Amino acid sequence: MMVLSKEMGEVKLFRTWSSPYALRIVWALKLKGVEYETVYEDLANKSSLLFEYNPAYKKVPVLLHNGTPICESLAKFNDDQVAPSVFRAYASQGVEQEEAIGPALENLDVVEKQLTGKKFFNGESFGFLDLVFGWIAKYLGIFEETGGIKLFEEDRFPLIMAWKDKFSDIPVIKENWPDQNKLITKFQLMCEYFVSNDACCR
Repeated sequence: MMVLSKEMGEVKLFRTWSSPYALRIVWALKLKGVEYETVYEDLANKSSLLFEYNPAYKKVPVLLHNGTPICESLAKFNDDQVAPSVFRAYASQGVEQEEAIGPALENLDVVEKQLTGKKFFNGESFGFLDLVFGWIAKYLGIFEETGGIKLFEEDRFPLIMAWKDKFSDIPVIKENWPDQNKLITKFQLMCEYFVSNDACCR
């Protein structure tokens, strides 16, 4: 894992304004006091620099240190299981959604267990895993509001609910969330696209 420090030289972050994956990098950089330049990408019209620095996946976020892209494996369970299963449940409808909700809830059950006896994933204070799972604190609510799906049951996930409030109260986290109304509009439009293309979402 990359160790962040104030004396890192030139740091650039290629991201979109709404990406939850980019948010954890923003939080980490700000918590460590690392100065960096943000380069916002339009995913409908990707820049040549994005293709240059991430030729394999052509995706954001990309963190650049002194001209060299930094590639890391960040909490694969979140990236490979939790986030995709939640979005699959959000972006489906009918029978497909019913089938997708089960795996999403099971993955959230695993996340819930990681918080047993702890305020944060790291223990009494927040750490790396809190940044990785930080998207849950905002985006699950957005998914529920715009997609008509209910995943956040307090009886089932009391530890996540308590953690969500503590995590969201951290100044660096609170100050760097994307605008709530813009997020709602973005995901409402996404839902409308899914419906109009008979793809997903209700």
